[in-house]
Amino acid sequence: MARSLNRVQLIGNLTRDPELRYTPQGTAVCSFGLATNRTWNTEQGEKKEESEFHKIVAWNKLAELCSQFLQKGRKVYVEGRLATRSWTGQDGGQRNATEIVIDDMILLDYQKRESSDESAESTPSGQSPLGGAVSDEEKTAEASKEKPEPKAEKPTSAKPMTETSSSEEAVMPDDIPF
Repeated sequence: MARSLNRVQLIGNLTRDPELRYTPQGTAVCSFGLATNRTWNTEQGEKKEESEFHKIVAWNKLAELCSQFLQKGRKVYVEGRLATRSWTGQDGGQRNATEIVIDDMILLDYQKRESSDESAESTPSGQSPLGGAVSDEEKTAEASKEKPEPKAEKPTSAKPMTETSSSEEAVMPDDIPF
């Protein structure tokens, strides 16, 4: 018997916020749109660009994660399979849809989570990778990435530690918090 393969891998931006629903049996299903772009040069040297729009569907725990972390404009990698559905519409006409049912999703961009308090106090002195304001904490974190601080090592007791079995650990008096 011949083998077959139905595998789709896409990297693109969400065209709309994910929509989470539950089946009557309680199974989570999330759907969202994904846009991918392709650029090429014509024989005349003219640069052309084309966009494709894909319907994405996730099920179960992945559906809940997608609805929690994804939003319109985010760059994401998805992997799954092509699936075609057929149904009868409210007008009695036959409808078909080809979707990508995903089983893996990876966020590819950084997006700071903002609470309602933080968004009101955003600092206009810098820009984040997505165009939002950069807080002083983020600036400090970026500066510390450039100049790593040496880690201070905890002084050890003058007593040598004895060998222990893998199931028990040696506890030093300095390690006890009280």
